[in-house]
Amino acid sequence: MLWEELPPELICLIGDSLDLKGYASARGACTAWRRALAQPFPLLLVVPDHGRCRPSAASVPTRRSFELKPIPLGSHCVGSSYGWLALSFCINGGQIMFSLFNPITATEILLPPLIYSSRWVPKSKLVFARSPASDDFTAVAICDLDRLAYVTAGARRWAILDPIRLPHGDQLADIVYHDENNRVYCLTHYGDVHVLLLPERRRRREFIMVDSPSSLPTIPPSLSGPADHAQLARWRILQQHDFIRRRSLGPDLNAAANVKALPFDPATSFAPPYNTVSVFAGAKNLVFCEGNLYQIWRNSSCTVTVRLPGGGRYRVAQNEVFVFRCFPQRQPCWDAVTDLGGYSVFLGRNNAVSMSPAEGVLGFKGNCVYWIGGRGRDQGMVFDMATGRSTPCLPAAAAAGVAPQSTVCWYFLNDMVNNCNNIIGANEFIRPVREVQADREKQD
Repeated sequence: MLWEELPPELICLIGDSLDLKGYASARGACTAWRRALAQPFPLLLVVPDHGRCRPSAASVPTRRSFELKPIPLGSHCVGSSYGWLALSFCINGGQIMFSLFNPITATEILLPPLIYSSRWVPKSKLVFARSPASDDFTAVAICDLDRLAYVTAGARRWAILDPIRLPHGDQLADIVYHDENNRVYCLTHYGDVHVLLLPERRRRREFIMVDSPSSLPTIPPSLSGPADHAQLARWRILQQHDFIRRRSLGPDLNAAANVKALPFDPATSFAPPYNTVSVFAGAKNLVFCEGNLYQIWRNSSCTVTVRLPGGGRYRVAQNEVFVFRCFPQRQPCWDAVTDLGGYSVFLGRNNAVSMSPAEGVLGFKGNCVYWIGGRGRDQGMVFDMATGRSTPCLPAAAAAGVAPQSTVCWYFLNDMVNNCNNIIGANEFIRPVREVQADREKQD
């Protein structure tokens, strides 16, 4: 009997015994297997806040949970993209370190130290380029209210950029990495967008050097016995990073990067009443969908009634979501829309992505905004743009193995991300609006 001739019931039994990587591979075996095994995406990454940090990936369509490799102790998830996680942890009494961790293979890439003496620590999330390796990676994080930090392979430490000129009271709110043009798009709380133009990616020799084994401290007693090999390996590399930091006074070795901005006026970039509602939308994200850039706002507080400058009132419900598409050639340049062209977007600590729902995938709809939070704890929520309501993605959370007290983000394997389409109007987006309008007038 050929593999494709197996009955669907037997194929499903085989699928139940596979891990996430094996399950995704089995779906690609042939048409019969793809039909029998349900699409597992989208997935919620669930990381318990207590005990051994062994995450799991809860499938929204299948209501099944896939166990993943343990996360090193003391780490916190601050990002997710292309099947990898961004982790943060502290050493030496509070110094922040980051790593990129693959929860399927247990591979970890430790990033150089982030040396920055400020009251504000990198927040929200860390974004990074596809397919990271120890000699080829790029990562970016929000650092302070108005600063960005980035690091590339071969550098001794993170590069801290100069403050971005923002209006009084504004601050950075979200970032999204776009691999197609190696740029990071940054959103502020007022709805302004800045573009970080990163240097071209290239493989570089990993900058870890030690004069001799005696240059490093002895292994602590807690790791000298039958310790976790991953923890011991991380300790050794951390000591090497610390050795470099203390003995090197040279340049960071990060190639130069710069930031450009779209000319912005909060009073005219959004049409009424959204220019007033903006203040009450506590959660703001950027996402690319089919090459178009969108802003997505959510009222993360209670229901409010807004008084409009021209008179009248506007009610903003709790967890109400607003979606805006960028039209650089228009004023206002951000237009409120009622659909996403059949796609859905996934927002959270992960690098925001869009995805087209496959026909017949249970529990996954188009024109929806999937977000993280709700009801005082982290959980997967979905906002249906047709109904205007947010509901839990997994009503029967226990069936998918989701613990009540968990930290979650959206998780996709490398080939599921849809953020790498050509950007429609990408070059226009970072040009001044006046130049774009002048070009359009010439064409007319």
